[in-house]
Amino acid sequence: AHRVRHLVGRRVEIPSLGITAPVVARGLDATGAIDPPPYEMPHTVGWFGSGTRPGAAGAALLVGHVDTETRPAVFYGLSAARPGAKVRVTRSDGSVAEFTIDDVQVHPRDHFDARAVYGARDPHRAELRLITCGGTFDPKSNTYTANVVVSAYLTAAP
Repeated sequence: AHRVRHLVGRRVEIPSLGITAPVVARGLDATGAIDPPPYEMPHTVGWFGSGTRPGAAGAALLVGHVDTETRPAVFYGLSAARPGAKVRVTRSDGSVAEFTIDDVQVHPRDHFDARAVYGARDPHRAELRLITCGGTFDPKSNTYTANVVVSAYLTAAP
């Protein structure tokens, strides 16, 4: 088991969805996808720590589970996000970057386009991607058939 370091002060808030969660740095899994926090931490969000920091130019990537075997997890309601809603990210220095949701998309796993999901649409602009599972659950593969991807853009920073 690998240890997860909680990054003091880092959290994400989506008031319109009632989400407030701590954020921990994560890497990539064996398939090249961002490794979410372990299932034992269902209400924690993972940030791709080798990538863009929230509020910096480029796309900062945050991932969270939609559920566990027994209950909803941190991003259970993410598919209900709507354009115009606010997302606040408290950074390690205590400052808050506020993003505004631009769109919500569902990307099928069998045609997953990492560039479209993980890449910045405008490399000079601060972007945020919130990613979780979506579609239908396939018990044979023990995975969901799609990913829900919320894109947001920096609208206020200290």
